[in-house]
Amino acid sequence: MRYICLFLLIMAVSFSDSNAQQVKVPPYYQLDSSLSDSLRGYVHDLGLDSTFDVGADGTEQISFAVIDLTGKKPKLGGVNYDNFIYPASVYKMYVAAEVLHQISEGKYYLTTKQVTRFPNTVDTVKEIQTDPRPLLQDGDTVTVGYLLDLMLTRSDNSAANCLIDLTGRPNINKLIHDNGWYGSEVTRKFLSRKYEDPGYKDIRGTMTCALHAADYMYKVYENKLVNPWVSMQLKTFFGRQRDTTKLAAGLPHNVMFYHKTGWWSYWTNDVGIVDDGTVKYIIACFTPVPEDRADPKLKVLSADVYRLMKERSVEEIGK
Repeated sequence: MRYICLFLLIMAVSFSDSNAQQVKVPPYYQLDSSLSDSLRGYVHDLGLDSTFDVGADGTEQISFAVIDLTGKKPKLGGVNYDNFIYPASVYKMYVAAEVLHQISEGKYYLTTKQVTRFPNTVDTVKEIQTDPRPLLQDGDTVTVGYLLDLMLTRSDNSAANCLIDLTGRPNINKLIHDNGWYGSEVTRKFLSRKYEDPGYKDIRGTMTCALHAADYMYKVYENKLVNPWVSMQLKTFFGRQRDTTKLAAGLPHNVMFYHKTGWWSYWTNDVGIVDDGTVKYIIACFTPVPEDRADPKLKVLSADVYRLMKERSVEEIGK
């Protein structure tokens, strides 16, 4: 046990240091200054380019990235896309990737049964009020697939805690490191620190940046996150997202949006793949703005980006 605690302490220090590392743009992206200029204008017009007060956490800025998928090489633009910010429930997507990774290796199955236990069963209200599925209770027996669906489509915290225990945080973070997303390690479960596992009670909170989140979705789009089966399973879950109050609200009805949202206190976030058969792009937006104020702005931002990407796709086709 002494060696385990020492290992976790070392990991905590490395996590803190990793945030200070420079975020590297993968070489398969083409940086697009014109795209960034347009996005910067939209963010400015909506008042999202400010430095926001986030209470005890000090001040924070937006982290925003868009990847244009219409050309031969994906083009990247954004605003502060290398800025690490609290992702709220968006980081459940990193947990889901490792769950499906372990399933693909035969460690268990989507149909494998799990018994939910306190203190993991934290939810007292549904994250999406219209979802008819009951809250998880101490002692419930459910499948891994059911937990995944709850975690990704309803953003269920109890399901996330159970799956973090099932996979193990060191394994989730190995997947994160294997993909080059240093600084985006999953450090916390969705519960009070007093109920955290030994070694995690004082660890820093989980952070990520728009570049890492967008790159995750790009690999899902390309069927390259772990393997094609994992990527296609993730896309299926993301396509059933029940929270449509953020970026989804600004998209036309005929657009498919495969995404994961997150919101808590000062933070409102949405990350996903937009695809209408012709217009295709990745969008990742993390804002230090409470949900009631952020949602209307994200709706407008999403509509602006979609219109821009549609114009760019017409230009690309005309070449």
